[in-house]
Amino acid sequence: MKVRNPRTGEIDHILEPVDRAGVAAAAKRLRKNQPRWAAMSISERSTIMLRWADAIEKHARAIVEQLTVDTGRAGISAIEVGSLPDTIRRWAAQAPDIIARHSPSNVASANPTVEYSTQLVPFPLFGAIAPWNFPIILSTIDAIPALFAGCAALIKPSEITPRFVDPLRASIAEVPELADVLEIVLGDAATGEALVAHVDYVCFTGSVATGRKVAVAAAEAFIPANLELGGKDPMIILASADPVEAAKTALRASILATGQACQSIERLYVAREIYDRFLETLVTEAEKVRLNYPDMNQGEIGPFIFAPQGRKIGEQIAEAKAKGARVLTGGTVETLGGGTYLRPTVIANATPDMAVIRDESFGPVLPVIAFDNVEDAIAQANDSIYGLSAAVLAGTAEEAKAVGERLEAGAISINDGSMTAMVWDAENSSFKMSGMGPSRMGESGLTRFFRQQAFIEQTAAPARIQDFAEENFAGSNGQ
Repeated sequence: MKVRNPRTGEIDHILEPVDRAGVAAAAKRLRKNQPRWAAMSISERSTIMLRWADAIEKHARAIVEQLTVDTGRAGISAIEVGSLPDTIRRWAAQAPDIIARHSPSNVASANPTVEYSTQLVPFPLFGAIAPWNFPIILSTIDAIPALFAGCAALIKPSEITPRFVDPLRASIAEVPELADVLEIVLGDAATGEALVAHVDYVCFTGSVATGRKVAVAAAEAFIPANLELGGKDPMIILASADPVEAAKTALRASILATGQACQSIERLYVAREIYDRFLETLVTEAEKVRLNYPDMNQGEIGPFIFAPQGRKIGEQIAEAKAKGARVLTGGTVETLGGGTYLRPTVIANATPDMAVIRDESFGPVLPVIAFDNVEDAIAQANDSIYGLSAAVLAGTAEEAKAVGERLEAGAISINDGSMTAMVWDAENSSFKMSGMGPSRMGESGLTRFFRQQAFIEQTAAPARIQDFAEENFAGSNGQ
C-alpha cells in the first residue's frame, strides 16, 4: 500500500497490509497470553504499564518525528505523543480504586439471608480501529484502559498515517510482559474487518458510514461495539456574551488542528444584537491565522492529512456560494508544495439546507447564522443527525448552562468550546448518529471492559421444593 506525505504530496512510504490469516495469528497469540495478564493484580499490571510510559518517553523523539510526517504538523504531534505517558500514569493512579469500588464483597441483598459479591471479568481480547486525524491518541485512548482492565489488545491504526507505528512498537518491545498482550496490525478495510471477527469487544472511531459497517459486523460476531462517529458541533453565542472574546474562542475551537477533529465547532449561531461585531472580529482574527507553510515550525494551521478531505470541503463551499452564502475570508483550497491547505473560512448567510451546515466538514470552516430568539437557536442547533458535543457562550455560566441543558449532545462546553479535547474525566455519551456505547471518558472508560460476575451466597438453609407446595399458599389469594 502506498502512503502519501500530506506536506509534499509524494508517496514516500509503503506498507504491507496484514491479511486475514495474519490478524487471526495475532489474535491467537494474544488470547494465549491474556489469562496470565488478567491473573495479575491491578498493582502488577500498573507497574508494567508504568514501565511502558517510561519506554515511550525514551522513544518519544522518534515517535514524534514519524507522527509529524504522518500528519504534516509538528506541535500537535508533540502534544499527542506527550499525552500518552500521562494517560498511562493517570490510569495507573485511578484504576485500582475504580476496580475496588466496583468489586464489592459480602453485600447484603434485599433477601435477608442472602449476600453477594461482584467479580470483574475482563473481555479476553479487545480490538481498536483508529482514524487518521489523531493517530496516537485515538489508537490508544481505548486500548490503554482495556489493558489496565486485564484485556489483551489488538490495534489497527489508519493506513493513511502508519509511520508512527514502528517507533511505538519499539517502546512496546522494551516491556516484554506488555508485548505479550499488545499488538498493532497495519492494513486497510479488510484488515479491520478481520479484526472485528477475531476480538471480543471492538472500539471504532471514524465516520458514520464506516461505523455502520463495524456495528453490523460486531452484531454478526455477537460482540459489543463502542462507536464514536462524526460530529457537526454547534456553538450558540448569546447576546450577553462579549462578541470579541466569543469570536476568538470560536475561531480556536473551530480551526485547531486544521479543524480535523470530531469535536471541532462547525456551526455558529449568534444573537442578532452582537452578530455584526462578532462577525467583524471573527473575520479579522481569521485573517491573522498563518499557514505553517513553507516552514512547518511557524504558523497555526497545517495541511489536510487526507487530501480528499480538502476537495470535499471545497465542494461544500462552492455549493454554499451557489445558494447565496457569502465567503468573507478564506474559501479557496490551495495546493502548496504538494500539500492541500485551506485558510480559515468564514461564511455568512448560511442556511440549513447547505452542506456546510448539514454535513460534517472536518476542516477550518466557520458558517455563521444570526438568530433573533434563543428558542430558534436551540432548534437549529438540534436540527442535525449528529449529537457529539456542543458549546454555549454567555455572560454567565448559569445562563449558558440553561441553554446547554436543552441541546441534544453528549458534552456541552460552557463559556468555551471543544473542551472534550482537553478534559477526559467527564463521562458523556454520543447522542444520535455520533455513536453508541459507554463513554470512553471518566470511570466508564475502564469499567466498560469488564463483565460483572455475581457470587450470590445463601447464609441460611436453602429452600426445599416442599416449601413451594401449593397447599402452603392456600387462602393467600395469590399474594
